Amino acid sequence: MAKARVSRRGLLAGIGAVAAMTDQTGNPAGADPATGDARGGRGGASRKRLLQCLGGDWPDAGPLEAVTEKTAQKDGYRLERITYLVEPQERVAAYLLVPDGVTQSSPAPGVCVWHQHNGAYAIGKDEPAGLKLGPMHQTGVALAREGYVVLCPDAAGFGERNGRGNLNGRSLEHYLFGMYVVQGKCLAWKNILDMRRAVDLIASRPEVDGDRLGCYGHSMGSTHTWLVGPWEPRLKALVGNCCMPTYAAMERTDLIHCFPNYIPGWRQYGDLPDVVGMIAPRALHLNFGETDSGSPIEEVKAGMEVIRRAYRARKAEDRFTYYIEPGSGHVLSDEMSNRVKAHFARYLKA
Repeated sequence: MAKARVSRRGLLAGIGAVAAMTDQTGNPAGADPATGDARGGRGGASRKRLLQCLGGDWPDAGPLEAVTEKTAQKDGYRLERITYLVEPQERVAAYLLVPDGVTQSSPAPGVCVWHQHNGAYAIGKDEPAGLKLGPMHQTGVALAREGYVVLCPDAAGFGERNGRGNLNGRSLEHYLFGMYVVQGKCLAWKNILDMRRAVDLIASRPEVDGDRLGCYGHSMGSTHTWLVGPWEPRLKALVGNCCMPTYAAMERTDLIHCFPNYIPGWRQYGDLPDVVGMIAPRALHLNFGETDSGSPIEEVKAGMEVIRRAYRARKAEDRFTYYIEPGSGHVLSDEMSNRVKAHFARYLKA
């Protein structure tokens, strides 16, 4: 007997049944668009539901046990290679960039930089730390030269974490996503756990003013920025560059994205802009390229209104900004870079 074949039209009809339960804000029908909390007892796009979809509470990871393994003087900053524990049995590496003149007695703001995907599994933290590729995305170096202490860690499956037995690259990424799913979690859950440990590390440094912390990411790093944002109140200023794919855009354009964007079960409550909105009231800036196929601009513009409403509800509308560059794609342009620096200067240096 031939197997029944489900057409894309049929599949999307099923998805549409869920989507029909939501209004244009991405919240359940009848929900307060500002908060995502539904009236009449129906569930809303809440932080509690997001945590359940991600995989539940993060464990107490214990002490960092950070070790500085080597140090090199660069042009305008000191580069340290550090290892630390993200979980009791998992030690990872990161680069710390400390501007010249920054000391315990003269501390500086700290910024965590999450690297891009770009299929560059073997690169990871080396690009923002200025050791490989570039110069466009050597943002750790650029921010260190602006006076910030910068931490550049490897994401799971990238850089020095790109290898497990016979697995590496895309195969390892697929494996990690699948194994977290069967545990009732997802790769985004693990990424957030690791990013919170990175914030622990930079906040522990004597050269860093722990009351002035921020984070930045391009592409997958942008996804990491708005993923960790709702769960990390120590981050006072956040910037994402060129990545906020929505599930609505994925459905419309058959868009396939990297694994951290997929949060199991979240579509029944909202879309990814609803997650981003949970960062309110802390300062957030997002950059986009008008022609970036990874973040279709029609849905990006609708998503900006969802986020704006979330900030307005927290009386913080002035703390959310975004920029769409006409004619640009998936890049960090000079103007985008200037806006990144201006956002951090406003909220971390003032």
